Amino acid sequence: MSALDAFALLRPWWFLAIPVVALLTLRAASRSAPLGDWARAVDPALMDHLGRAGAVLGGRRQANLAAALAAGLIALALTGPAVERMDGRTFRNLDETVIVLDLSRSVTEGGSLLGVRQAAAAVAEAAGTRAVALVVYAGDAYLAASPTTDRDSLGTTLFALDSDTVPDRGSHPERGLALARRTLAEADVVAADVVLISDGDGVGEAATREARAIAQQGWRLQALFVPADKPLPPTAPKPDRAALDALARAGGGTVADIATPGPVLDAVGAGLAAHLAAGGYGVLAYADLGRWLLLLAALPALVLFRRSA
Repeated sequence: MSALDAFALLRPWWFLAIPVVALLTLRAASRSAPLGDWARAVDPALMDHLGRAGAVLGGRRQANLAAALAAGLIALALTGPAVERMDGRTFRNLDETVIVLDLSRSVTEGGSLLGVRQAAAAVAEAAGTRAVALVVYAGDAYLAASPTTDRDSLGTTLFALDSDTVPDRGSHPERGLALARRTLAEADVVAADVVLISDGDGVGEAATREARAIAQQGWRLQALFVPADKPLPPTAPKPDRAALDALARAGGGTVADIATPGPVLDAVGAGLAAHLAAGGYGVLAYADLGRWLLLLAALPALVLFRRSA
């Protein structure tokens, strides 16, 4: 991990205020004279006489620069420059991954079951130290592995899966997604990735509602597509990549093939701090340095209160 990976801006939209401050500074510098607008309002000869008599004191352009510097530092502070907390790993129980595996006949008999297992194992590895749960479904859904950080145990469960693991025939991804959502809710998880590994069969309005419910919780639904590797009977459902794409979009995630799972693995493998920040809990993962910039902005602001002798 590079040094930049541990740095973030919690409120980046405040960067828009910095060019506004710069424009206002240039305008003030171009229009202001040492006495402000008095030099334009008073007859030049009278102003010259008042100056020689000591009746007026010229202003200082430096005040504009000091105000601009203070305003710029305040705007920069409001962007929320932050560094990842060293104790952020103590919050890893708030960030979990749930793998939802399609074990319907169209996947176990028409797709590559070995490829499905390997893709699931890759997702578990990408999750790093975070807990991973495993849900399997066909006609119904079951929790095959509770959230665990024991990758060896999870790997044993994964490679024991076959076409007979789920006795219920059919394909109901909405039931697998609903079980994943309940598993995360019961654990009070803040940030999470639900990774659906499927050929897209059975995706309908019910599954889309579950995907939206997952996104509304601040979690993300990723998807890995299982293409057909072997011919299926004419009556068997065909893989539906478009349906899986739409489902992932509804869940706020991305989709990839099991043969090239890189985009999904990158999303799952993003740092804990990035996951918590995406879920609105950035304060748990990052230490905001903006307060120190506010103190720094106080230094040029003091110039504005200086009184001439």
